[in-house]
Amino acid sequence: MPGHPDSPSPTETQDRAGPPRGALLVTFLTVFIDLLGFGIVLPVMPRQAGPYLAALGLSDAATGATIGLLFSAFSLMQFLFSPVWGRLSDRFGRRPVLLVSLAGSVVFYALYGLAVTLPTASAATAIGLMLLSRVGAGIAGASVGTAAAVIADCTTPQNRARGMALIGIAFGAGFTLGPLIAYVGMRVFADRPWAVGLIASLLSAVALVFAIAVFRETRDPSNRAGKDFFSLRRSARVLALPAVGTLVLVSFMSIFAFANFESILARFTESAFGMTDDDNFLVFAAIGAVLLLAGGSYRPLAKRFPETRLLGAGMLLLIAGLSGVGLVAWAIHARGLAGVAVPASLRWFFYLASALGVWGFAFVNPSVSALISRHADPSNQGEVLGVNQSFSSLGRILGPFCGSVLFSLHPSRALPLLVAVGTLVVVTSLLPRVGREHAAHG
Repeated sequence: MPGHPDSPSPTETQDRAGPPRGALLVTFLTVFIDLLGFGIVLPVMPRQAGPYLAALGLSDAATGATIGLLFSAFSLMQFLFSPVWGRLSDRFGRRPVLLVSLAGSVVFYALYGLAVTLPTASAATAIGLMLLSRVGAGIAGASVGTAAAVIADCTTPQNRARGMALIGIAFGAGFTLGPLIAYVGMRVFADRPWAVGLIASLLSAVALVFAIAVFRETRDPSNRAGKDFFSLRRSARVLALPAVGTLVLVSFMSIFAFANFESILARFTESAFGMTDDDNFLVFAAIGAVLLLAGGSYRPLAKRFPETRLLGAGMLLLIAGLSGVGLVAWAIHARGLAGVAVPASLRWFFYLASALGVWGFAFVNPSVSALISRHADPSNQGEVLGVNQSFSSLGRILGPFCGSVLFSLHPSRALPLLVAVGTLVVVTSLLPRVGREHAAHG
C-alpha cells in the first residue's frame, strides 16, 4: 500500500522495469564528452596561448597568471553553476538541462578553435575569446551533478553505487582519450591550430544528436523543486542535511588533495625524469586508463560491499599512492638524481604508486556520490548532487593553485604531496562519523 515502508518507491519500480531508454548511456556520454573536451584542450592550451601572450609582452609572472586563469575559469564556473543546473533539472527535468549542456559544449569548444586561428596581431582578442570559451565550457560542463541525478532517478538505493561508478568510468575514458586525441591532432594537424577545438566540438555535437534521439526524461513529474535557482541559502540548507555536509567535506578535501598531485604531475616528471611534453601526453592518458579500469572494477565490488567500506578502502589506497610518489620525489632529491638517469626501480615505483593513488581516487568519488544521493529527497536529487559537484569544483580550483605554489618552495618537489597526504589523513578521521550518520539514517 502507498506509504508502507516496504512498498516500492517510484524510483525502485522504475529500476526493476529498467531505466528510461538511453538514459544511462546519455549520462555516460555527457560526462565522457565533458572530460574528453577538457582532456583534449588541457595539454595544448599553454602551447597555443604562448605566442599570443608573448605578443602582448607580458612578464613571466603575468604569463603564468593568465594561463592559470584560463585553467581555473573552467572549474570556477562549475563551482558557481553546478547547484544551478541541479535545481533547474529538479524543476524542469534532466533532459533539457543535459541537452543545453551538450549544445553549450558544441558552441564553446568551436569558439576555442576559432580563437587560436587569430593572428598574433590580434593577441588580446584571441586571449579574450579563449577565456570566454573556457568560461562557457565550464558552465556547460557544470551538469555532472545533473548526470548523477539521472543515475539516482534510475537506480534503487542498493544499486546506487554501481550506477555512480558509471560517472567514474566516463571520467576515466574521457581523461584517457582526450590527451591521446590531442597528441594525434597536434601531429596530424600541426599547421591547423583550430583542429583541437573542432574535434572537441564535433564530438559534443555527436553526443547532442544522440541525446535528442534517444534520451527520455527520468525525473518523476510529481517531484518538482522551487524557483530559487541562484540561492546560497538553499545550498547552506543542503549542507545541513544529516550526513550530507560531512560527505561533501570528504569529497572536497579528497579532490583538493588529488588535484595537488594532478597539477604538478607534468612538471614533476619533467624535472625528475626529463620527460617531454609528448611523454606527458601519454602519462595523462595512462592515468585516465587506470581510472577507467578502476571504475570497471568498482561496479562488481559495489554489489558485495557497502559504500562506506569502499570509501575507506579507496582512501587508504589514495594515501598509500600519494605517499609513494612523495617518497620517490624525496629519494630523487636526496640522491641528487634530478635531471640525470634515474634508476629504473625508482621510475617503476613512481608508476606503481601513481596507479595506486589513482585507483583509490576512483573508489572515493562514486562512493561519496552514492551516499549523498541516498540521503537526498527524490524531489531535490539534482540540487543536492549539484552542491556536491560545486564543492568538488572548488577542490579543483584550490588544489592546483596550492600544488603549483608549493611545488616551487622546496627543491625536493615533495611539499604538494605532503600537504595532500596530510589532508587525506584528516579526511580519514571523518570516515567513522560518516559511518555513524549513515547508519543513523538507515
